[in-house]
Amino acid sequence: MNQVAKYLNKELFLGITLFLFGGICLFSFFEFIQEISDLDDKNYGVTQAIVYVLLTIPGHIYKLIPTAVLIGTMYTVGQLSHQSELIILRSSGLSIKKIAKTIMPIALFFSFLTFAVGDLITPNSEKNAQQLKISATNSSISMEFRSGFWMKDGNNFVNIENVLPDATLSNIHIYEFDNQFNLRTIIDAKNGKFDDGNWDLSEISVKNFIGDEIITEKITKGNWKSLIRPEMMNVLIISPDKMSIFNLVKFINYLKINDQKSSKYETALWEKLINPLMPIVMILFALPFGFLQQRSGGKFLKMFIGISIGIAYQIVNTMFRHLGLLNDWPPFLSSLLPSFLFLSLGIYMIMRFERL
Repeated sequence: MNQVAKYLNKELFLGITLFLFGGICLFSFFEFIQEISDLDDKNYGVTQAIVYVLLTIPGHIYKLIPTAVLIGTMYTVGQLSHQSELIILRSSGLSIKKIAKTIMPIALFFSFLTFAVGDLITPNSEKNAQQLKISATNSSISMEFRSGFWMKDGNNFVNIENVLPDATLSNIHIYEFDNQFNLRTIIDAKNGKFDDGNWDLSEISVKNFIGDEIITEKITKGNWKSLIRPEMMNVLIISPDKMSIFNLVKFINYLKINDQKSSKYETALWEKLINPLMPIVMILFALPFGFLQQRSGGKFLKMFIGISIGIAYQIVNTMFRHLGLLNDWPPFLSSLLPSFLFLSLGIYMIMRFERL
């Protein structure tokens, strides 16, 4: 039985790795084609574009692993069925449940890989990729609004017009309100740099509203205590699904402290927690499907079916995410439902196949 387990795990690992590698090459190629339009003769050349594409590879791996596991499992099981190897195994008393248990180490390996790549590698590599491109093209981080980036900080509202790749701020406007939400002070600063837990501001203009009077003073340098931290600027550089669990939790807590909506980031957090379990779900889903396809079609049909199911999962996942945000569903529900549906279908197919 040990030899059988080693053989099945080896074949499955090679099949999944093959499709994962193919997907990475394909996505990286299209990523590079997209970067060609941004090339120039000065700072952002072919070398920088290649480095940028290499830095985005962990993000592609994180997204591709569930689909690669699905296609690789269907293809491998289909090939073993076609060669009558699984028929021999089943005739010897090895049920589909036992086969699923036998190949579970591969599912656990890719689950661990998903977590490691998604939470430990992708956030930094994606951040470095965006910083490289921003620095090379001499631009600042793109903002959600024309007026810049707005954040709530206690009773204050903060407007930051530009954020440089090293998280240095420029053109900062701080609107301070009292407990009755009367505007008391407007602070304008040319630059801001985070140091030792506070922001060091320079070229500061302070407008104090006292009764009907406005008193203005100029300050060369000043210190600003704020809940805003440089790592929060990651939300401007990388999408929530590519942030680390730690930074997502930190930013969600910040939003809740300031009574701001956090459902988008909570959904991303739950997806980060659930996604490492997807290789297990995909193997359980693909295993009986591979058996059922043993008499229908060749390897290319199985690949097409696997890719179609993988795309369907991504569509369902995206649909539930948007439905959850639009209808204010609990974030864990909109994140969990697609995985639960695929897992339930996989278990149902395994149970049904056992009765055949």
